[in-house]
Amino acid sequence: MKKKEVKKLTKSEIIKNLDKLKKDLFNFRFQKINGQIKSPAKVNETRKSIARLKTMLGNNQNA
Repeated sequence: MKKKEVKKLTKSEIIKNLDKLKKDLFNFRFQKINGQIKSPAKVNETRKSIARLKTMLGNNQNA
């Protein structure tokens, strides 16, 4: 998820996407352990997207 996309989201959409990405990351970890992961880069990409969403969520609360 790009920075521009995150800026356009509302608070409820950010929370919804954050929950979805956390579930995806959880599943990626199991796939990695079992050797079934097809794209290891997805793990880092998902982690960065979670960080972006959390940052925007924190910025919105302060404003």
